[in-house]
Amino acid sequence: MLRIKEAIVVEGRYDKNTLAQMVDTIIVETSGFGVFKNSEKLALFRRLAAERGLIILTDPDGAGFVIRNFLKGSIPPEQVKHAYVPDIFGKERRKRAPGKEGKLGVEGMRPQVLEQALRRAGATFLEEGAPPVRQGRPITKADLFVLGLSGGTGSAARREVLLKRLELPVHLSPNAMLEVLNALFSYEELADAAQELDAKKEKEEK
Repeated sequence: MLRIKEAIVVEGRYDKNTLAQMVDTIIVETSGFGVFKNSEKLALFRRLAAERGLIILTDPDGAGFVIRNFLKGSIPPEQVKHAYVPDIFGKERRKRAPGKEGKLGVEGMRPQVLEQALRRAGATFLEEGAPPVRQGRPITKADLFVLGLSGGTGSAARREVLLKRLELPVHLSPNAMLEVLNALFSYEELADAAQELDAKKEKEEK
């Protein structure tokens, strides 16, 4: 069982049940879009964020991003960390059919994937202390352009391939991607990943 300082926000009770089997912390639910009209629940999230920090862990589909963005605009950013699970297509065992976008939600993720998402978000694991400060310089919009990830021919397709390689949701826009990348990677790590993409593509074309 992983002991984490921050509280974790998920969308529903099945997500909470999955996470509770591996994480020892307060896990709270948005009840899907229910949080939009529930001022008491939002007040609780704000209090948890102020007292111990908050990790937002929503599904990687469009609905999950709507909920994430709502919370992002409702809670001071310095009190919130964002954990992202990768796009994995399939359906949860309890469901008869996949979701609208065909992606697994938090409840369908393996424990190793969830742990990696939490570590990348900078969760404070109590037995291990705070994670080390990320080394290297920040990533800028100019970097994304130079690396062919925005503003150029084929940049959208290249961005999607890179996000998949980094196990991040392809739903991210260039601006959202910049924010996420800076939370999880240094410029040097991103440049290395982009270089590996080029090397792989060159090898495939030979």
